[in-house]
Amino acid sequence: MRIRTRLLLLILSILLPAIVAASVAVWYVYQEQRKAEVSGMKEAVRALSLLADRELLAMEATLRTLAASPAMRDGDFAAFREQARRVAPPEYAVVVITDLEGRQLLNSRQPAGAMPPQSKSNLMALRSAAGPRGTVVSDLFMAPVGKRPDIAVQIPVEVDGKARYYLAMGIAAERLVPLLVQQGLPAEWIASLTDRQGRVIARSREAAKYTGRQVRPALRARIMAGERSGVHQGVTLSGIDTIAFFARAPLSNWTVILSVPLEEMRRPAIIAATGFTAMIVLMLGLSIAGAHWYARRTAAPIEHLRHTAEALGRGEPLAAFTSGMAEADAVSRALADAAARIRDNEAQLERKVAEAVAAAERAQRALLQGQKLEALGRLTAGIAHDFNNVLQTLSGALQLIPMTQDRARVQALAETCQRAIARATTLTGQMRSFGTVQDARLATVDPATAAHNVLPMLKNALPDNVELVLDIPASPWPVTIDPLQMELALLNLVINARDAMPAGGKVGVALRNEMLPDGAHGLPGGAYLRVSVTDTGTGMSQETLAHALEPFFTTKAVDKGTGLGLPQAYGFATQSNGTLVLDSEPGAGTMVTIWLPRAAGIAVTQEEGARVVPDLKPAEGLVLFVEDDVLVRETMLAALATGGFDVHAAGSGEEALAVLESGAPVRQVFSDIVMPGAIGGVELARIVRTRYPDVRIVLATGYTESRVNLPGVRLLAKPYDIAELYQALR
Repeated sequence: MRIRTRLLLLILSILLPAIVAASVAVWYVYQEQRKAEVSGMKEAVRALSLLADRELLAMEATLRTLAASPAMRDGDFAAFREQARRVAPPEYAVVVITDLEGRQLLNSRQPAGAMPPQSKSNLMALRSAAGPRGTVVSDLFMAPVGKRPDIAVQIPVEVDGKARYYLAMGIAAERLVPLLVQQGLPAEWIASLTDRQGRVIARSREAAKYTGRQVRPALRARIMAGERSGVHQGVTLSGIDTIAFFARAPLSNWTVILSVPLEEMRRPAIIAATGFTAMIVLMLGLSIAGAHWYARRTAAPIEHLRHTAEALGRGEPLAAFTSGMAEADAVSRALADAAARIRDNEAQLERKVAEAVAAAERAQRALLQGQKLEALGRLTAGIAHDFNNVLQTLSGALQLIPMTQDRARVQALAETCQRAIARATTLTGQMRSFGTVQDARLATVDPATAAHNVLPMLKNALPDNVELVLDIPASPWPVTIDPLQMELALLNLVINARDAMPAGGKVGVALRNEMLPDGAHGLPGGAYLRVSVTDTGTGMSQETLAHALEPFFTTKAVDKGTGLGLPQAYGFATQSNGTLVLDSEPGAGTMVTIWLPRAAGIAVTQEEGARVVPDLKPAEGLVLFVEDDVLVRETMLAALATGGFDVHAAGSGEEALAVLESGAPVRQVFSDIVMPGAIGGVELARIVRTRYPDVRIVLATGYTESRVNLPGVRLLAKPYDIAELYQALR
């Protein structure tokens, strides 16, 4: 016998005793259906209350946008009025400014200069109860200018951390009617929105007729009592017997009421109970031939199959069994075959997965190694190219000097050497951007001053067909940076923008004070200065963007760019504890944004263009000059002697410490920071400050990862000017 026949007989035998229990369940189904209907209605009315609050939240968001406008902050009500009329056109909304006492200062529906009327809303009463902060939502009131039922949302406006005004937006109550109509409720249902006093604000049917009227006293009493939600059986304002489901919105404290006719509520439960009864009667007629023997015969092979399937899940070997039921025997054989194939496939899969993982790891290591070598090769090749040009200039000029008797010609060659050194200094400054921050070059500056200092260079870098647009606020937040690196970053970004606009266009440089949430752009949350450079040029593809920050990567011709512009700007941003963000699309221009953290201190004013004149007066006291590089030591010993200093040289920190311990009358220590041995420049300075507090210390560095946090220690950045050294030592 086929399993289909056996299962049919089993079902018939089970249904016979189940009919009795099912009859008892008819009433239970009816009650549960009613409960489900009530639960669904409660959820629907709660959702409607949240939708009403969402509309009010949209009004609150608009108000907060208006409150943050410069016109509001500056008290320019005329400009604010125009802005408010654009955001909230007078034909359907009004924006009102009041003082803290509730007197209207501006009404966007009135002409400019007109005396604002006194509001008829209960916003100030609600404000007294809620406190000066937060958002309050009015009850229904008659607008004094629009002469129609309105509702309003009010927020405080803070200036310099204190509440100065209250800003409110009012809209006609009829604008909330679509919120109820658009829910697609059945024609017989009525959705109503009431205020705290039980007055109808909006209604899905006959809204104009019932707006402003109070709901029935019994329901109003429950609303006034502060019930958050509930079910009420009564009569609507239009005289229909209904069950009303109500819920109070959390933000506005308004109440949404969903009225359903009694017949509509009872009908689904009656239909469900009737259908279930009919099904029971039908099953009763079909279950007259139940057979317990067939059920037991059918269950045994199926139970055996269950145990077989469990063994298959545990990975155990299986053997087929014979039960006399064709389908069960076929399944048993299939399970046994499947178990064998699964074991074989698992072994093959494990082997292939292991091979694939090993191959993927090898490929990943090879890819990373190739990328590192490519970037390193491009970096070293670029450095070698630029420094070879500098060395060629120095070599040629120095070889010509001994062969030239003309002093003017010698002076010109010396100036050529100085220009080559300046070019090398610029290149090392760009390369410094990829290292750690250098204390010798850090300063807390006013970014507006730094931008104005580099402005002449920016203008000179742009042709006549490119317009430079500056957007710099009066008081941007100070930042702690390397000022020269910031100027170089701005110049590099403007030059990149220029090269992206061969036919001309517009370059914008803007500074903004902004607050970033935690994790934005990979930065900790807090106050940041945003420096943005935008252009209207050709933009960059995604492939170019992926490599744009790599040193010496460039899409320009050989003589048109070094490939260090964007990497230098990125290095400057990261050294300053910020970041750089690129945003570009082909044909849509490019925006480069640098985020710099706000400095804790105040900006230090810097004198521009002042050159230190060497002071050749005799100096007092012995200077201990510590430098491990022989060439630098020989050159600077001659320079210090020329400046009138009594100098003693040391080649390491240990040697310098020995001179001090010998009792030599050292008045000042001038030391390099990075030196071989256990005692570097920073360690030597700490020892001198501890053991010889009367000895002054000047440190020089070309590059170091050591932080110098020693009060009273003067830092010089290599290459330093000799006159600057004289001044530091004097």
